[in-house]
Amino acid sequence: MNKDSLDSLFERLHGEFDVAEPQSGHQERFLEKLNQNQGTITLNKKKTSWWRPLSIAASIALVTILGYQAFGPQQSIKQQVVKIAPEVSQTEFYFANLIEEQVEVLKDEKTPETAQLVDDTLAQLQRLDKDYQTLEQDLVNGGDSKIILSAMITNFQTRIDLLKEVLSQIENIKNLKSQNDESFTI
Repeated sequence: MNKDSLDSLFERLHGEFDVAEPQSGHQERFLEKLNQNQGTITLNKKKTSWWRPLSIAASIALVTILGYQAFGPQQSIKQQVVKIAPEVSQTEFYFANLIEEQVEVLKDEKTPETAQLVDDTLAQLQRLDKDYQTLEQDLVNGGDSKIILSAMITNFQTRIDLLKEVLSQIENIKNLKSQNDESFTI
């Protein structure tokens, strides 16, 4: 056969070729019929295995869980402290509310005569708060919990004492000012 006769053959059969894809399982059915005709017996029939997809899914789940634990949200210092010493949260709540109330009173008492005293007190309170945060970090890092908890309570007491002392000084300044105003005559 030459090339021209092949081309003419394809042109003549154009549109008659079966180009559709066979149905699923066609190869297995064909091999089964072929083996029956030849008298061969298949020992290992290929069964659908769920092992592979399940192992892939389990691997993905494991990687996801490990990734979440490694890179997921971390507990805050406060949460870790409460986990170590649960009574700290109650004590801190009580002292923090008391200190916050006293700070508001202090800010309300701020006048031109007491401005420097109030500002210095607020700066000192911020330093004491940073010290408290350092104590929390030390507790989380595994320091001696009894000593650190005692230092934390002392820190709160120091803040309260400082606020009481400053408020007392402001009251004295107000009294002196009012006495000076009363004794001043025109």
